[in-house]
Amino acid sequence: MPAYRAVVFDFFGTLTRAVQRGPQHAEIARSLGVDPEAVLGVLDRTFRARARGRYGNAEATLRWVIEQAGGRPRPAQVRAGVPARISALKADTRLRYDAVSALTAIRRRGLATAVISDCTHELPAFLPSMPVAPLLDAKIYSVRLGVCKPDPQIYLAACDELDVLPAECLYVGDGGSHELTGAAAVGMTPVRLAAPDLANHLVFDADTNFAGRTVRSLTEVVSLIDTLQPAPTAMATK
Repeated sequence: MPAYRAVVFDFFGTLTRAVQRGPQHAEIARSLGVDPEAVLGVLDRTFRARARGRYGNAEATLRWVIEQAGGRPRPAQVRAGVPARISALKADTRLRYDAVSALTAIRRRGLATAVISDCTHELPAFLPSMPVAPLLDAKIYSVRLGVCKPDPQIYLAACDELDVLPAECLYVGDGGSHELTGAAAVGMTPVRLAAPDLANHLVFDADTNFAGRTVRSLTEVVSLIDTLQPAPTAMATK
């Protein structure tokens, strides 16, 4: 049985509760002179491309989205829209009640922690201000790396930062982006978080056929670690 040295988490829907877009997104669209529903359609169909940074930095990406929705925003509008987008996504993000306690318990057991997120430019802007930030030894953002899950590069980037092998990692996620099968493919042990609130989660490319280990809370991840870790070898006495 392997000795795990790290636990790697998805962010949205895993360390956070289920995510849905709140009213601030519609307000941003109106401020930029476009129909909110048209913007939501663009956001949905281009998520993975935006999460790979395909359209440039935050300003360039927002301009592209608004133009695809039929708008012609002025530079000042786009500049104002970027912090508004950060605020909107942060408002959509609520940590799970046991996120801090679970990460703390994992680190007390001597394991490293990381987050891997398929995300756009906003998450790297606001995650450092969240209570979980100092409890994560590595933060891997798709928009900075240029690839999304289940590309092996994104998992291996976390391993490199933590200085661990994939086989020494548990990977915990809700299953978006085929992340669980992707984690297994590089040698990690995947665990699905099947919390009840995820029935209402905004998710892309769900890992619907995953049949591995499942937990219903982050607290259960800590219990699972205690179950999976090999018992310490007793020292011989003289």
